[in-house]
Amino acid sequence: MGPIAGIRETLFVATRRHRGTAVLALAACIVLSGCASIGPPTVNRDRFDYVVAISDSLKRQTLLNLVKTRYLDSPIYMDIESVISQYAIEGQLGFELKPKFAEDNLLLGNGTYSDRPTITYSPLTGEKYSRGVLRPLPISSVFLLLQSGYPTDLILRICVQTMNGIDNQRTGFLTAADANPAFVEIMALMRDLQALGVLFYRIDRDEEKHDVKVVFKPVTSREAQEKAARFRQLLGLDAKANVFTVVFGVEGRSNTEIAIITRSMSQIMTEYAADIDVPKNDVDEGRVRATRAVSMTGRDTPVSRLIKVQNGDTPPDDAHVAVSYRGRWFWVADTDLVSKASLQFMMTLFSFTERGSAERQAPVITVPTY
Repeated sequence: MGPIAGIRETLFVATRRHRGTAVLALAACIVLSGCASIGPPTVNRDRFDYVVAISDSLKRQTLLNLVKTRYLDSPIYMDIESVISQYAIEGQLGFELKPKFAEDNLLLGNGTYSDRPTITYSPLTGEKYSRGVLRPLPISSVFLLLQSGYPTDLILRICVQTMNGIDNQRTGFLTAADANPAFVEIMALMRDLQALGVLFYRIDRDEEKHDVKVVFKPVTSREAQEKAARFRQLLGLDAKANVFTVVFGVEGRSNTEIAIITRSMSQIMTEYAADIDVPKNDVDEGRVRATRAVSMTGRDTPVSRLIKVQNGDTPPDDAHVAVSYRGRWFWVADTDLVSKASLQFMMTLFSFTERGSAERQAPVITVPTY
């Protein structure tokens, strides 16, 4: 039985000739319902069923909002605030006595089982929307991802808009622009220097702020020296310094600072959405722009799409996640490991945003499902 069920009730009616069997059966039900707990067995079933349901719902919401962003439609985010399940088993037994020689004496009984989950939804609006979607990602969170081993060039490509005034690619409807070639080179250099063990990141934490540092180790190899020198040159940094402070802004106040403007989740969604394939008819009719050609080019190979979302007239047979929009289906194939990982990473980024406020507000919508 799934986590959401209705109310079940059984009525027992027995004549005199069958009432002995009915009494025993009904008595057993009442004894069992009174002595055995129905709570523990539901944990293994319901907990994991809810995990699967909420996870699938979150994936579908994320993909739907990507598709809506692609069509310049307004994305809507609906958080699940709480899930509460209530269970009950009840039994009743009654008799209706007739005259001594009557054959239709009645034994009446009923049993009731109920499962009444209450799921609370809260749309992301106002201040919560600003905090969670429009505010740039914290610099410390971006560099925490770098420390955790995520590919440096991928993190910078997705999460950073400018470094010391050098622009990343923009795909917004009104602000579309190719990346500065220097930005692409900086991404590659940081990736290579980190792989060589020359470049690493340090986050100094205190009660008020997190100071992020980019640190160079002393280098001996010619390759590492050349890459480190080129990195400093592109960003206009002190050629002799080995520790640089990362600050939020367009330009640093000195040549020992690296100024970074991080992207918001809204901007990141726009970057992802730009890679979604759309029907040619919608492009021809002016409903949506054609899918962009990848313009960011590294030194060795072109930079691939962030995500591949296919579309068709009918639901796919084997999809990792699929949604319907404007009478058409959009999906990520279950065999497309790169796109699946990319979608999962974008969902991870949402965890770095502040989704609530200091004072918790009351739920907006509460739906008892019974």
